[in-house]
Amino acid sequence: MRLMSIYLFCLMLFGLGRTAASNAQDKPAVRPQSAAAAPATGARAEFLAEIAFYEQRYVRLAEAVPAGKYSWRPGEGVRSIGEVYTHIVAANYGVARALGTAPPPGFDFKSLMSIASDKAKTVQALKDSFAHFRGAILALSDADLDKPQKMFGQQTTQRGAFFMITGHFGEHLGQSIAYARMNSVVPPWTEEAKKQEEKQSEKLKN
Repeated sequence: MRLMSIYLFCLMLFGLGRTAASNAQDKPAVRPQSAAAAPATGARAEFLAEIAFYEQRYVRLAEAVPAGKYSWRPGEGVRSIGEVYTHIVAANYGVARALGTAPPPGFDFKSLMSIASDKAKTVQALKDSFAHFRGAILALSDADLDKPQKMFGQQTTQRGAFFMITGHFGEHLGQSIAYARMNSVVPPWTEEAKKQEEKQSEKLKN
């Protein structure tokens, strides 16, 4: 049942894509544009920066967690460490679909259920899903950001969807950090900040 929840979440997101605003309903799924099309300013540029922030947090933390801990869960009925990461993978592809960009040919949401305990495959899936999601945002137009968009069962705008998606990223990053710390894994960026503080402290002493 725990793993099935990931798949059901993906099905919900596919439903969002099919029931989105009428301007997107009859439009064929678009393919991600190249990185050269990345905007320098505006809402999409700001959201892409958020995506980059969360990507490096998720990937670095996933890489720091030992492979043997990917099946660890804090209790019955909740996601394991690996399942949280595959949930983000599923969300990246599902939300991209809701925004008009279909998953890559041959992609199967069901397959995510089988890789959650495999660190190497999960980390690579995270990287691939964030790359795909960036492409989905690049495929949008700033001129369309005020158009209606349904996301997570709520009616909003494309711009409003960005806030909702960021909230989802933050929620599960916090969950992942808590899981890591319960297994004596310090987030890499926290460890780096600690070392920097110690270095600065040593300079002041000298």
